[in-house]
Amino acid sequence: MRVATDVGGTFTDLVGIGPNGIVTAKADTTPPDFDRGVLAAITKAGVSPANFDFFAHGTTVVINALLSRTGGRTALITTEGFRDVLEIARGNRPDLFNFAFEKPSPFVPRYLRFEMRERVGPDGDILLPIDMSSLDAIGDELEAQRVDAVAVCFLHAYANPEHEAAVCASLRAKWPSLSVVGSNEVCREWREYERTSTTVLSAYVHPIAKRYLGSLEKGLRERGLASVPYIMQSNGGVTTVEGARNNPIALVESGPASGVLGAAALGRRIGEPNLIALDIGGTTAKTALIRDGQARITTDYKIEWDRTSPGYPIRTPVVDLVEIGNGGGSIAWTDEGGRLHVGPKSAGSTPGPAAYGRGGTEPTTTDANLVLGRINPDLFLGGEHKPDFDNVTKAFGKFTRQLGGSVEDVARGVIRIANANMVNALKLVSLNRGFDPREFALIAFGGGGAMHAVSLAKDLQARKVIIPVNSSVFSAWGMLMSDIRRDFLMTRVEDISAFPLDRLNTVYGEMEADAGAVCVREGMDAAKLRFERYADMRYCGQEHTVKVPVAGGAIDRDAVEAAIEAFHAEHHREYTFRLDSDVELVNYHVVALNETDKIDLPERPKTGATADSVITGRRTVDFDTDGVHESAAYDLAHFEPDMEIRGPAILEDSTTTIVVNPGCTARMDVVGNIHIELGN
Repeated sequence: MRVATDVGGTFTDLVGIGPNGIVTAKADTTPPDFDRGVLAAITKAGVSPANFDFFAHGTTVVINALLSRTGGRTALITTEGFRDVLEIARGNRPDLFNFAFEKPSPFVPRYLRFEMRERVGPDGDILLPIDMSSLDAIGDELEAQRVDAVAVCFLHAYANPEHEAAVCASLRAKWPSLSVVGSNEVCREWREYERTSTTVLSAYVHPIAKRYLGSLEKGLRERGLASVPYIMQSNGGVTTVEGARNNPIALVESGPASGVLGAAALGRRIGEPNLIALDIGGTTAKTALIRDGQARITTDYKIEWDRTSPGYPIRTPVVDLVEIGNGGGSIAWTDEGGRLHVGPKSAGSTPGPAAYGRGGTEPTTTDANLVLGRINPDLFLGGEHKPDFDNVTKAFGKFTRQLGGSVEDVARGVIRIANANMVNALKLVSLNRGFDPREFALIAFGGGGAMHAVSLAKDLQARKVIIPVNSSVFSAWGMLMSDIRRDFLMTRVEDISAFPLDRLNTVYGEMEADAGAVCVREGMDAAKLRFERYADMRYCGQEHTVKVPVAGGAIDRDAVEAAIEAFHAEHHREYTFRLDSDVELVNYHVVALNETDKIDLPERPKTGATADSVITGRRTVDFDTDGVHESAAYDLAHFEPDMEIRGPAILEDSTTTIVVNPGCTARMDVVGNIHIELGN
C-alpha cells in the first residue's frame, strides 16, 4: 500500500491506495502528542504499516509550536554590532497610522543574543577573521541559561558561510545536546532581518520537531513499517525524516501544501490545468492558484501577519497560498458594537462545535450548516455520533436574543460571513495578482470545502466547481502524488542583461553539485535525481523580484534572452507594466527532485443505474440567497460516472457533503470527481 496521513487542527486524515482499492479514515487530532492521532487513524483504517511500500506524513507540529510559543529555549549568535537586528526588524508595517503600534516581541530575548568579532563582505570576502576565543564563554552561558537551541547568523553568510560553519561545528562538538542551526543551512538569501528571523525560528522548532519525528518514526517501526517514511514540506515535495530534522522550518506549511499539489496533479489528470484550490478544514481555510498545472512557489512568507501586525518573516520555499481562520470549527462571536463575526478562533476537536456535545458552548460554522439542513444528522461525524441539537439551539440562543431573529436567521448570517471571509481570500490569490477568476475552475476539498464551494464560486464568478474524489481527505491524497523535493536558493546579484554566461553556468553547476551531495546524504536516490532551475529577477533599481524558469544544461545567449523575456511577461501580467531597463538576477534557485512511484486513481465502475436510484431521501435545505428548497439527497458512495443531477440537491456520504445550489448541474467523471456547472 501507499499511505499518507495529514494532521490538521481538528482531524488527522489518512488515505491509502493498494491492491484492494482506496481506504480512508479520520481520527481526532491529539495535541500535543500528534503522533497518537496518526497511529489512531492507521488503526481506524484497519491497515498495517508492515504492508506500506510508501508512507508520507504532513504535520502541523512546526506551525503549532510557533503559534503557541512551545518551541525550545533559543539563543542567537551573530556578528558584533548586530544583536538587535531582530528587534529593529522592518519599518514597513501594515498598520502604518497606528501611533500605539508595538512591534512583535522577538523569539529570542536580548540577554540570549550573543555577538562574535568577525566580518564578511557582501561579495564573500573575509574582512575580519573570526575570533573563536569567545565561543567557550558563550557556551558556558548557554548551559547556565539552559538553552535548548542556538541560531547562528553572521552578516553576509549567504555569500560566504565559512565563519558560520566553524562556529556550528564547534558548538556541535562541545555541546552535542544543543540543537544548532546555521543560517547557511536554511537560508542563503540576503536581507539580514529576514535571514536572521528564519534561522531563529528554525532553531526554535528544531528540538520539538526532532522529538516528534523520532516518536512518530519509532511508533511506525514498532508497528512493522519497513519502508523509508517521508515528510511533507511547504514547497510541495516530500523529504526524508533526516532531511526534515536538518531543516524543520521547511515543514511550516506541511499540510496545506500537499492539498495544493494534489489539486495540480488532479487538474493535469482531468485536463483542468487552471484551478483555484480551496481547502476548508476544521480550523482554517487555505487557497492557492494553479496555472498551467503548476502551483507557485515563493520565499516571501510570514507567520502571524495580519492587518495590524507585521508578523515574523520566514525565508523558506512555500507554496504561495493564503490562509485565514475560517473552518468548520470557527466560532461565531459578537464584538462590543454587537456585530457578528466568525473566526479566527476555533473550537478544534475538543470540545469541538456545539453539536459534538463535548462541552462546546459557542456556535460554529459546522453548527450553522447543521441548522440549515445541509448536513445530514444521520451522517454527522461519519455516522458515529448523533448531533446534540439541544446544545446547538442553546448556543445560538444567546445570539437570537442579542441580534433578533430565529436560530435559522443567525445560522444564515454565520454562513454569509464565513463565505465573505473566504471569498476575500480567493480574491487575494486571483484578482489581486492579475488573474481573471472566470478563466479558472474552483477545486474545493477538506471537510467543509464541498458545502461552501458553489456559493463561493458564484460570488467569485469562477468557471465551474470541481469536488475531487475523497475530498474530505484530499490533502493526504496529495502527498501520494508528490515527489521528493529539496529547494536550494542563493543570493548573487548579476546584471543578467549583460549575458554573464560563464558566471551563470558556474553558479548553477556548483549549486546542483552541492544540492546533489546533500540530497544523497539525506537518503535520496542519486540515480533518480534531476534538477530544475529558476531565477528571481527584477528591473535594476527595484526592491523585490519575480521568479521565472531557467533552461537546464549549458546556458547560452538564447537561454538568457528567453529568461529575460519570461521575466518581462510575468512582470507585466502581475503589475500591468514592463520597463525598457536592464534586468538583474538576484537569487539563483535550484530544485532537486526524486520522482516517486505513483498510483493513478482507479476508474469507477458503471452499472447503468440512474441517478434517481441512489436517492436516499429528501429534506429541507436553506441555500441562503438561493432560497429554502425541498431537496433530494443522493448517496455519493453509489453515484456513478456520467450520472447527472440538477440542484437543489445534496450529494453525501459518511465524510463528504456536496451542496448543489438551485440551477446548478452536477455530474461525476470516470474517476469519481464531481463537476458542477454553475448555470446562470
